[in-house]
Amino acid sequence: MSAKSTASSVTIASSVAEATRAVVQEFLAARAAGDTRRLVALFADEVDWLLAENPAAPWIRPRSTAAECAAQFAELMEHTVPEDARASVDTLLVDGTDAVLMGRLAGTVRVTAKSFEGPFALRLTVEDGRITRHHLYENSASIAEACTP
Repeated sequence: MSAKSTASSVTIASSVAEATRAVVQEFLAARAAGDTRRLVALFADEVDWLLAENPAAPWIRPRSTAAECAAQFAELMEHTVPEDARASVDTLLVDGTDAVLMGRLAGTVRVTAKSFEGPFALRLTVEDGRITRHHLYENSASIAEACTP
């Protein structure tokens, strides 16, 4: 491989990673603002959604369409106390079309007034400017406990 083709490959990979990072930043901003319409536009028509089912938490369920994925935020806000919701991202890694965010999240369930908190990892894949994969790993035991009366 020539130095020219190597440089070209690095430039292409860099621009793909930059585009992925931009969509992830836009996703975080839309999520923080509660902008469901913008979230729908950011998700692809079909999404590979993974979040361990949790029968105790009504906002945690299978999803696959852009509208279903975007609605997760609104459903979360319906069942939790918005003023108590906290999320922090301390790591954002981007490699091509994939991004991994790590941090902590916390909240309080409305019905029980119990709190949950813990670390999370979120893997997103961005293709053609839209999120095609959303895999969230979180402290589901803490959430289930907070949802249980």
